[in-house]
Amino acid sequence: MNFLSRLFLLSALVALPLFPALAEAKRVLVCTVTSGFRHGPSIPWAEKTLQKLGEESNGAFTIVGLVQQPPIKVQGAPNKPKDLAVGADEVTKKKYADEMKKYLAAVEKWTPEVQAAEKAKQVQLDAGIKKNLERLSPANLKAEKIDGVIFANTTGDLPLPDPEGFIKWIEAGHAFMGMHSASDTFHHFRPYIEMLGGEFQAHNAQVPADLVAADTAHPGNGGNGAAWNLGQEEMYHIKNLDRGNVHMLWFMRHDPNETAKELFFPVSWCRKAGSGKVFYTSLGHREDLWSDSPEIKERKNSVEISRQYQAHILGGIKWALGLAEGSGEPNPEVK
Repeated sequence: MNFLSRLFLLSALVALPLFPALAEAKRVLVCTVTSGFRHGPSIPWAEKTLQKLGEESNGAFTIVGLVQQPPIKVQGAPNKPKDLAVGADEVTKKKYADEMKKYLAAVEKWTPEVQAAEKAKQVQLDAGIKKNLERLSPANLKAEKIDGVIFANTTGDLPLPDPEGFIKWIEAGHAFMGMHSASDTFHHFRPYIEMLGGEFQAHNAQVPADLVAADTAHPGNGGNGAAWNLGQEEMYHIKNLDRGNVHMLWFMRHDPNETAKELFFPVSWCRKAGSGKVFYTSLGHREDLWSDSPEIKERKNSVEISRQYQAHILGGIKWALGLAEGSGEPNPEVK
């Protein structure tokens, strides 16, 4: 090699970066706003857990913000107890009498002045929710360079500034991830339900749940194997789910509250929405499922189960963001 060749090679080596360029972390927003039932105990743990998972992802993704409920509590009108059933026993009669006593005392305090004050707070709350949700407008998502949005235990018809634009933003190649009551959101906006792949119908009492994996190799399995047993959870009955339109991740082979009743009971799935990706799990009602924190006492789900849940949603998040490989093709053959 002559002098000029060595000089050229040296110049080329010097021009190379000393370290390979690190991929920029995916940017994710978490929304926990509700306009229906609010999972008050678990939402703060959901927010903390999702932030922790981002911090522990080795720069793969980061939670860049929380779209939250304004801290305004509105008191509703007193609810009258259900009428006493014919033939009720003495214990039930006494319980009903106590409930009626409390109800009548609450009605007495529900004065016009109190009602006016609560109405004013509701107006303030609605305005605050609307303002906070402006962060999910397509224009802002683009300006903030957001890669994905998580709906963690949202409920109701949220006043998004542009619902149709939000769906189009997902379909344009972004990620949507939903936990638990994300399927109890936008019942009156069909494009959202179609994007998600299924819709909350009902639930019964919380029970232990024996889950079956539909795809053990998928990141959304969380490395939990072919079977995954929960100590206790509120299991959602799902409607408007087309098996030919989703890639099932976890399911049960019976009704969770009637174990002798055999049926296909969907729990978690993913799907493609245009060029975007969607991950959903109906799990996430209980705080002791969301978090492995020692602050949570009287657990029904062990710390190990909490960590399994975190691995489950972490895998789903990474898949939706394009950070982990896995199928999104429908698998209706799984039974």
